[in-house]
Amino acid sequence: MHFAKKIAIWGAIIFVFYFILSHHFIIIDNSIKLLKKSTLSLNYTIFSTKAKIAENILEIDVLRRDGIGDLLVKNGKLGRKKLKKILESYDEYDDEEEY
Repeated sequence: MHFAKKIAIWGAIIFVFYFILSHHFIIIDNSIKLLKKSTLSLNYTIFSTKAKIAENILEIDVLRRDGIGDLLVKNGKLGRKKLKKILESYDEYDDEEEY
């Protein structure tokens, strides 16, 4: 029984660490929203939108590629048309980087 308890504790620790590595915790107003990361990392694990302009948030490649724009639209921080316009400019920039 003692061995099973250790395995369960280690399993829980590993799960929590994996969950933290695989999600962004985005603070919008007084709530925390989860955003799935495209890769496991600690980059921008906790990110607050307080006192930040939506356009500046979308300049962060990691967050933009993981879909923070849709999260900003859902929470009324950005309009759908403006998001589309901003993302189009980054799509062109990303295509040029490949060359």
